[in-house]
Amino acid sequence: MRNGRKEAAKRLYEIAEAQQGFFTTKQAKAAGFAENTHPYHIHAGNWVREHRGIYRLASFPRGERPDLMLWSLWSRNRGEAAQGVYSHQTALSLHDLSDVMPAKLHMTVPRSFRRNSEIPRVVVLHFADLPQSDIGVAHGVRVTRPMRTVLDLLAGGEVLLATLRQVVREGLRRGLIRRGEIAEAKKHHADGKQLRTLFQKVAA
Repeated sequence: MRNGRKEAAKRLYEIAEAQQGFFTTKQAKAAGFAENTHPYHIHAGNWVREHRGIYRLASFPRGERPDLMLWSLWSRNRGEAAQGVYSHQTALSLHDLSDVMPAKLHMTVPRSFRRNSEIPRVVVLHFADLPQSDIGVAHGVRVTRPMRTVLDLLAGGEVLLATLRQVVREGLRRGLIRRGEIAEAKKHHADGKQLRTLFQKVAA
Protein backbone atom coordinates (compact mmCIF):
# COMPACT_ATOMS: atom_id res chain seq x y z
CA MET A 1 0.00 0.00 0.00
CA ARG A 2 2.78 2.43 0.93
CA ASN A 3 4.59 1.71 -2.34
CA GLY A 4 1.32 2.34 -4.18
CA ARG A 5 0.98 5.76 -2.54
CA LYS A 6 4.58 6.61 -3.39
CA GLU A 7 4.04 5.66 -7.01
CA ALA A 8 0.85 7.74 -7.20
CA ALA A 9 2.65 10.72 -5.64
CA LYS A 10 5.49 10.33 -8.14
CA ARG A 11 3.10 10.20 -11.09
CA LEU A 12 1.20 13.25 -9.85
CA TYR A 13 4.43 15.18 -9.36
CA GLU A 14 5.49 14.41 -12.92
CA ILE A 15 2.15 15.71 -14.21
CA ALA A 16 2.26 18.83 -12.01
CA GLU A 17 5.91 19.54 -12.81
CA ALA A 18 4.99 20.09 -16.46
CA GLN A 19 2.21 22.49 -15.37
CA GLN A 20 4.03 24.73 -12.88
CA GLY A 21 2.78 22.65 -9.95
CA PHE A 22 -0.88 22.63 -11.03
CA PHE A 23 -3.04 19.62 -11.78
CA THR A 24 -6.70 18.78 -12.24
CA THR A 25 -9.07 16.41 -10.45
CA LYS A 26 -8.99 14.04 -13.43
CA GLN A 27 -5.19 14.11 -13.51
CA ALA A 28 -5.00 13.30 -9.78
CA LYS A 29 -7.35 10.35 -10.31
CA ALA A 30 -5.32 9.17 -13.29
CA ALA A 31 -2.17 9.32 -11.15
CA GLY A 32 -3.79 7.01 -8.59
CA PHE A 33 -5.47 9.30 -6.04
CA ALA A 34 -9.08 8.23 -5.46
CA GLU A 35 -11.44 11.21 -5.49
CA ASN A 36 -12.56 10.61 -1.89
CA THR A 37 -8.94 11.18 -0.75
CA HIS A 38 -8.67 14.64 -2.29
CA PRO A 39 -10.19 16.51 0.71
CA TYR A 40 -7.65 14.82 2.98
CA HIS A 41 -4.71 16.11 0.93
CA ILE A 42 -6.17 19.62 0.98
CA HIS A 43 -6.73 19.61 4.76
CA ALA A 44 -3.31 18.05 5.32
CA GLY A 45 -1.73 20.93 3.41
CA ASN A 46 -0.35 18.77 0.61
CA TRP A 47 -2.54 20.34 -2.05
CA VAL A 48 -3.94 23.83 -2.49
CA ARG A 49 -7.33 24.19 -4.16
CA GLU A 50 -6.94 27.04 -6.65
CA HIS A 51 -10.25 26.75 -8.49
CA ARG A 52 -13.01 24.26 -9.04
CA GLY A 53 -11.32 21.04 -10.19
CA ILE A 54 -7.83 22.61 -10.19
CA TYR A 55 -5.19 22.16 -7.50
CA ARG A 56 -1.54 23.00 -6.88
CA LEU A 57 1.10 21.02 -5.02
CA ALA A 58 1.78 23.08 -1.90
CA SER A 59 5.48 22.17 -1.93
CA PHE A 60 6.01 23.16 -5.56
CA PRO A 61 7.84 26.51 -6.03
CA ARG A 62 5.51 29.20 -7.30
CA GLY A 63 6.39 30.49 -10.75
CA GLU A 64 6.50 34.09 -11.92
CA ARG A 65 3.03 33.90 -13.53
CA PRO A 66 1.04 31.04 -11.93
CA ASP A 67 -2.20 32.69 -13.07
CA LEU A 68 -1.41 31.85 -16.68
CA MET A 69 -1.29 28.11 -16.05
CA LEU A 70 -4.32 28.21 -13.75
CA TRP A 71 -6.65 29.73 -16.33
CA SER A 72 -5.14 27.71 -19.14
CA LEU A 73 -6.16 24.58 -17.22
CA TRP A 74 -9.56 26.15 -16.57
CA SER A 75 -10.09 26.27 -20.34
CA ARG A 76 -9.51 22.53 -20.80
CA ASN A 77 -12.05 20.35 -22.58
CA ARG A 78 -13.37 16.96 -21.45
CA GLY A 79 -10.23 15.35 -22.82
CA GLU A 80 -8.15 17.56 -20.48
CA ALA A 81 -6.66 19.55 -23.39
CA ALA A 82 -6.38 23.30 -22.84
CA GLN A 83 -8.57 25.19 -25.31
CA GLY A 84 -7.55 28.73 -24.45
CA VAL A 85 -4.76 30.65 -26.16
CA TYR A 86 -3.64 33.90 -24.51
CA SER A 87 -4.14 36.69 -27.01
CA HIS A 88 -4.72 40.41 -27.62
CA GLN A 89 -3.24 42.69 -24.91
CA THR A 90 -2.14 39.71 -22.82
CA ALA A 91 -0.17 38.21 -25.71
CA LEU A 92 1.42 41.58 -26.37
CA SER A 93 2.61 41.66 -22.77
CA LEU A 94 3.85 38.05 -22.80
CA HIS A 95 5.92 38.69 -25.93
CA ASP A 96 7.34 41.77 -24.17
CA LEU A 97 6.55 43.88 -27.21
CA SER A 98 4.85 46.73 -25.40
CA ASP A 99 4.44 48.38 -22.01
CA VAL A 100 0.69 47.69 -22.22
CA MET A 101 -0.28 45.97 -18.96
CA PRO A 102 -3.85 44.65 -19.24
CA ALA A 103 -5.89 44.47 -16.05
CA LYS A 104 -7.49 41.23 -17.27
CA LEU A 105 -6.28 38.12 -19.06
CA HIS A 106 -7.36 37.99 -22.69
CA MET A 107 -7.82 34.50 -24.06
CA THR A 108 -9.02 33.24 -27.43
CA VAL A 109 -11.07 30.04 -27.35
CA PRO A 110 -12.68 28.01 -30.17
CA ARG A 111 -16.12 29.15 -31.34
CA SER A 112 -17.52 25.88 -29.97
CA PHE A 113 -16.18 26.60 -26.45
CA ARG A 114 -18.84 26.33 -23.73
CA ARG A 115 -18.78 26.54 -19.95
CA ASN A 116 -21.57 25.64 -17.55
CA SER A 117 -19.89 27.59 -14.76
CA GLU A 118 -19.44 31.36 -14.64
CA ILE A 119 -16.50 32.82 -16.54
CA PRO A 120 -13.91 34.16 -14.05
CA ARG A 121 -13.92 37.95 -13.80
CA VAL A 122 -10.21 38.12 -14.50
CA VAL A 123 -10.64 36.43 -17.90
CA VAL A 124 -11.87 38.08 -21.12
CA LEU A 125 -12.82 35.55 -23.79
CA HIS A 126 -12.52 36.07 -27.54
CA PHE A 127 -13.98 33.45 -29.87
CA ALA A 128 -12.10 32.30 -32.96
CA ASP A 129 -10.82 29.06 -34.45
CA LEU A 130 -7.10 29.73 -34.56
CA PRO A 131 -4.90 27.85 -37.04
CA GLN A 132 -1.92 26.14 -35.42
CA SER A 133 0.39 28.47 -37.33
CA ASP A 134 -0.93 31.41 -35.27
CA ILE A 135 -0.11 29.76 -31.93
CA GLY A 136 3.17 29.81 -30.03
CA VAL A 137 4.28 29.21 -26.44
CA ALA A 138 5.33 31.65 -23.71
CA HIS A 139 5.67 31.05 -19.97
CA GLY A 140 4.70 27.43 -20.60
CA VAL A 141 1.26 28.30 -22.00
CA ARG A 142 -0.14 28.80 -25.48
CA VAL A 143 -0.15 32.34 -26.83
CA THR A 144 -0.94 33.91 -30.20
CA ARG A 145 2.13 34.68 -32.25
CA PRO A 146 3.10 38.36 -32.56
CA MET A 147 1.68 38.91 -36.06
CA ARG A 148 -1.67 37.35 -35.16
CA THR A 149 -1.67 39.42 -31.98
CA VAL A 150 -1.17 42.63 -33.93
CA LEU A 151 -3.99 41.76 -36.35
CA ASP A 152 -6.36 40.91 -33.47
CA LEU A 153 -5.61 44.20 -31.74
CA LEU A 154 -5.97 46.14 -34.98
CA ALA A 155 -9.42 44.60 -35.53
CA GLY A 156 -10.47 45.31 -31.94
CA GLY A 157 -9.35 48.95 -32.03
CA GLU A 158 -8.48 48.91 -28.33
CA VAL A 159 -4.80 49.76 -28.81
CA LEU A 160 -3.58 52.94 -30.51
CA LEU A 161 -2.29 52.58 -34.06
CA ALA A 162 0.93 54.32 -33.03
CA THR A 163 1.46 51.71 -30.32
CA LEU A 164 0.86 48.86 -32.77
CA ARG A 165 3.31 50.46 -35.21
CA GLN A 166 5.95 50.45 -32.47
CA VAL A 167 5.10 46.80 -31.74
CA VAL A 168 5.65 45.86 -35.39
CA ARG A 169 8.98 47.71 -35.50
CA GLU A 170 10.16 45.96 -32.35
CA GLY A 171 8.87 42.61 -33.62
CA LEU A 172 10.80 43.04 -36.87
CA ARG A 173 13.95 44.09 -35.02
CA ARG A 174 13.83 41.03 -32.78
CA GLY A 175 12.85 38.62 -35.54
CA LEU A 176 9.46 37.90 -33.96
CA ILE A 177 7.65 39.29 -37.00
CA ARG A 178 8.83 38.58 -40.54
CA ARG A 179 8.34 40.83 -43.53
CA GLY A 180 6.75 37.89 -45.33
CA GLU A 181 4.04 37.81 -42.63
CA ILE A 182 3.32 41.48 -43.26
CA ALA A 183 3.01 40.88 -47.00
CA GLU A 184 0.71 37.93 -46.34
CA ALA A 185 -1.45 40.00 -43.99
CA LYS A 186 -1.81 42.78 -46.57
CA LYS A 187 -2.90 40.21 -49.13
CA HIS A 188 -5.56 38.43 -47.04
CA HIS A 189 -6.73 40.83 -44.32
CA ALA A 190 -10.20 42.28 -44.83
CA ASP A 191 -9.30 45.87 -44.01
CA GLY A 192 -6.45 46.61 -46.41
CA LYS A 193 -6.56 50.37 -45.88
CA GLN A 194 -6.14 50.03 -42.12
CA LEU A 195 -3.24 47.63 -42.62
CA ARG A 196 -1.50 49.99 -45.04
CA THR A 197 -1.82 52.74 -42.45
CA LEU A 198 -0.38 50.48 -39.76
CA PHE A 199 2.57 49.26 -41.82
CA GLN A 200 3.34 52.61 -43.44
CA LYS A 201 7.09 53.29 -43.09
CA VAL A 202 7.45 50.27 -40.79
CA ALA A 203 8.40 47.57 -43.27
CA ALA A 204 9.96 49.81 -45.88
